[in-house]
Amino acid sequence: MASNYDVVIVGGGIAGLSLASALAGKCSVALVEAEQSLAFHTSSRSARQLIPSYGPPVVQELTVRTLEMLAARDAESEAPILTPRGFMLVGDEETVRAQASGNMRPISHDEAMLLCPVLNPDAFSAAGLDNGSFGCNAPLLLEEHRRTAEAAGVDIITGAKVHSAQRLGSGWQVGAGTEGFQSAVVVNAAGAWADELAVISGVEKLGLQPYRRTAAIVNVDRPLTPETPMVCAADDSFYFRAEGNQVLISPSEHVPSGAEDAKPYPGDMEKLISALNSVTTLGIRSVDRAWTGLRTEAADGVPVVGFDAEAPGFFWLAGQGGYGFQTSSAVAELAAALILGDVGPDSPESRTAEQLAAVRWSIRR
Repeated sequence: MASNYDVVIVGGGIAGLSLASALAGKCSVALVEAEQSLAFHTSSRSARQLIPSYGPPVVQELTVRTLEMLAARDAESEAPILTPRGFMLVGDEETVRAQASGNMRPISHDEAMLLCPVLNPDAFSAAGLDNGSFGCNAPLLLEEHRRTAEAAGVDIITGAKVHSAQRLGSGWQVGAGTEGFQSAVVVNAAGAWADELAVISGVEKLGLQPYRRTAAIVNVDRPLTPETPMVCAADDSFYFRAEGNQVLISPSEHVPSGAEDAKPYPGDMEKLISALNSVTTLGIRSVDRAWTGLRTEAADGVPVVGFDAEAPGFFWLAGQGGYGFQTSSAVAELAAALILGDVGPDSPESRTAEQLAAVRWSIRR
């Protein structure tokens, strides 16, 4: 016999967990995750940086709201999620100027070298700095969402891949693993598998495309101080930041992929290390560990949040495009309000909805 809920969320990454937390106590919710553990894929492979000047304008607005919400949470907690950590773009003047936006301001070459002395001074001619950027304790945020959700009665089921979903009467019937669920709303928070879930559900897919993004933790001769900003090449050829006495590095690639448990390609890290050792004095010695995540995007690069106009009760929470953590709280706030029918005219949710509506009037514009 199927269990009855108001909402079934499919996907246990940052999108699904933050929505489960936002809905907790306001309606009955089940969250189902195909893997045996939560946040197994992209959400466990984040760069852990929230950057208000990063992404298209609507993403920047979502990031600002997320930072507001997390800062309010941190003000009442002894275990902060946010840690101040600047974000610096480096490159030639034209590229830096083209990529700089939002809260980023141009800085001199000398100031950039003071902020990050490991840079090769001949490797760049211009820089921009976003001092409103923060490091994010992603594991703590994920765990807090899980605890909040379960404490308020949300049922979280792992190892339950959705194999069937169909519209029955005024609701949905979902089969996941050995379990059956009935609900008024199905939330598609399946990340790289979001289009696949749509097809299983008899809903037209949106053409969401996963892209690879590889990163590694490396051992270096010259560790960065905690105050060193995250440094990103304006041409998107690399980024790096401190990770304790080690350094997190990435080639910042944007390579199309299928929905899969992605792994680094052979040779990618070696090429990146060679490049970084030529533009910095980090002295990268070895790779401690490396991984690849998938950043799933809609064609317009804007997160997909809202009910499908052609499939009643089917709610999209997908296409975060690598901005998952930095937009998560604002997106969950909006998604919960839309599902509960509680978007007030002057509320933060309304402002978020307006930002999304400015670029996408409906899920099937």
